Amino acid sequence: MTTFSIPIIETERLVLRAPHADDLPELTAFYASERSHMVGGPRDQVGSWSSLATRLGHWVLKGYGLWHLTENSSGRFVGAVGIIDVPGWDEPELGWTLMDGAEGKGLAFEAALAARDYAARQQGLNGVISYIAHENTRSRALAERMGASFEREGEVMGKPCQVWRHPTLDLSEPALTTERTGQ
Repeated sequence: MTTFSIPIIETERLVLRAPHADDLPELTAFYASERSHMVGGPRDQVGSWSSLATRLGHWVLKGYGLWHLTENSSGRFVGAVGIIDVPGWDEPELGWTLMDGAEGKGLAFEAALAARDYAARQQGLNGVISYIAHENTRSRALAERMGASFEREGEVMGKPCQVWRHPTLDLSEPALTTERTGQ
C-alpha cells in the first residue's frame, strides 16, 4: 500500500481536508443536481464514489489535488477546492465547488484563496488558471474578486469555457493559512 498524507489547511471558517468516504451522501446529492453539470455531472452514487476515489488518487499521483471543505461552525462538508491537473487540461487548474446551501457566504473565496496560496508556496504552482463555464457567472465573479483575469477562450471535458489566469503571488508575503499534518 502506498502511504501518503494530504495536508490539512485551516482558515478562519473552514478546514480543507482529505476527502472521506462519509462525504459520499452529500457528494451524490450534489452530482444529482443541475449544478453538477458544470463539473462533470450528473453522476449516480457509483459515479460519485468514483469521483471520490479519483480525488484521492490525484493526490497520490500528482502530490496535490482537491481538498474537501468542512465548515467549522457546523462540521458540515460544504464543498471542494484545490488544484486539478488531469489528461486534457492545458495546465494545473484551481477549481472550486460548493454544495447547495453553502453559497453566498464567502466560503468559496476563503477556500480558493487558501488553496491558491498553498499551491504557490508548497507545491510550486504559482499563477495557475481556472476553467470557467460561460454561464457560470458566480465563478467568474469569484475569479475576478481573487484578482484573476480573463486570458482566452478554451475547452475542458469537451465543453467550451473561459480560461482565467490567477496572478503570480508574492511569496515573500506571509502565508494565508495554517497547516497541520494528518488526514
